[in-house]
Amino acid sequence: VQLVQSGAELRNPGTSVKVSCKASGYTFTSYYIDWVRQAPGQGLEWMGRIDPEDGATKYVQKFQGRVTFTADTSTSTAFAELTSLRSEDTAVYYCARNTAHEYDYWGQGTQVTVSS
Repeated sequence: VQLVQSGAELRNPGTSVKVSCKASGYTFTSYYIDWVRQAPGQGLEWMGRIDPEDGATKYVQKFQGRVTFTADTSTSTAFAELTSLRSEDTAVYYCARNTAHEYDYWGQGTQVTVSS
């Protein structure tokens, strides 16, 4: 099983970023993909999840309206798009496979830096 994320991104405030997470080694539609971020000096912050089987999503309220999770079953890839970026969104963004009991596999992380 592997989750391979897209590379580091540098964005200006007010713009958007889309991070990808390509899954392999298992049936992509059998597990939720969760998105978690870690800002510098902070703990892990859960952002929400997507069920790749039907595209159903759940978002943490603080991100509602600014984040969109999608999944492309043809390429076994999940995406997280965050809009209206601000400096506080600077963080490492992770995808993780959710077994309902634990996160058993993680992507390698994608550094997103928001700076003018």
